[in-house]
Amino acid sequence: MASQTQKEIKEIKERNKRVEADKAWETSWTRRAMITIATYITIVVFLFTINAPDPWLNAMIPAGAFLLSTLTLPPIKKIWVEHAYKK
Repeated sequence: MASQTQKEIKEIKERNKRVEADKAWETSWTRRAMITIATYITIVVFLFTINAPDPWLNAMIPAGAFLLSTLTLPPIKKIWVEHAYKK
């Protein structure tokens, strides 16, 4: 019985480590930078494909918008959580 409980505790601790790692990745600057760069490259390719003017410059707008959204959403989320779970 005790070994079963110890096994369950070990599984919970391993799950918690995975959840913490996932959360760390979701909020990391590495993830933000990678998505920003991927967005920029995708938009540059698209703008070149449609022969838009200044694709290198104009692709900065959606990439910058993504990055800006990642900076503004955490404070908005905090306010939302405080109000949504207010008892």
